[in-house]
Amino acid sequence: MDRVPSLVVRVRRRLRRLGVGPAGVVAVSGGPDSVALLRALAAASAGAPLVVAHLNHQLRGADSAADEDFVRALHAALAGQTPGLVFRCERLDVAALARAEGGNLEAVARRLRYDWLARVAGETGCTWVATGHTADDQAETVLHRLLRGTGLRGLRGIAAARGLAPGVTLVRPLLGVRRAEVIAYLGAIGQPYREDHTNQDQRYTRNRIRHELLPHLAGRYNPAIVPLLGRLAEQAAELYRQEEKVARTLLAEAELPRAGNVLVFDRARLVAAARHRAREALRLAWEREGWPVGAMGYDQWDRLVGLAHGETTALDLPGGIRARARARVVQVGPVP
Repeated sequence: MDRVPSLVVRVRRRLRRLGVGPAGVVAVSGGPDSVALLRALAAASAGAPLVVAHLNHQLRGADSAADEDFVRALHAALAGQTPGLVFRCERLDVAALARAEGGNLEAVARRLRYDWLARVAGETGCTWVATGHTADDQAETVLHRLLRGTGLRGLRGIAAARGLAPGVTLVRPLLGVRRAEVIAYLGAIGQPYREDHTNQDQRYTRNRIRHELLPHLAGRYNPAIVPLLGRLAEQAAELYRQEEKVARTLLAEAELPRAGNVLVFDRARLVAAARHRAREALRLAWEREGWPVGAMGYDQWDRLVGLAHGETTALDLPGGIRARARARVVQVGPVP
């Protein structure tokens, strides 16, 4: 089958499977993946309203400005043949904001980008936002997390869909598409795109995974490594959904009335549960309270469960959180 209609058909099917309509927000950076996503969605939208959204992070000087100009021109070129195509753009000094927060630049940029996309969706009446993550991105993410020591939750990789804001779903229609297919699609329709040269910088672990590790695994071990890792992520997501449901039940059973801003848990309930489920229940509580989940590793979670088992009596944890074991309860909360 010709690659051009094939990609459009696959995007349309993915949206249908995800249960979203044809109208939404498309995050377009100017790179090949997001440009291909926009072209495929525009072809599949049948004239339904579509918002082209570009956030200029101002991190790459003249290149960032050129990306914005490119996406603006792409919208103008498509608007004449695609009714209902709207353009939204904003500039943020992400580096300055990250310095002010004292946060990791990449994490702050990601949060600001998704916050902005959710706002655009709300302001334009859209119920979904689409990003151009591909099967290769999924494989890179799974490997990256494996190398950092992830568990089942991390093995899920990039979600095909997740809540972004009340009434807004984040979707990845290209998650089952290889990057090579994206490039072939763009070549077939004569569509140029921008290249982000920082993606070649070997100082970043993710770039080394993309340019060194994955090609090595494909060439020396298994040429199907990318779809294999994609299937692993899907299976991990299915299993995690079941585990999360059980952990939420455990959390509801083990949590007692709080004492001010201190959470109180029944030690006996935590001890009676499988240790991995107790860890997950506590992680869910952490997430609900807005405490720094990302700063907690496996050892911290396991030592926290160990409090219930009497393996220690007190712990000071990241983010100024303190946990103490009492006679029948475990108390967890911010240090006064």
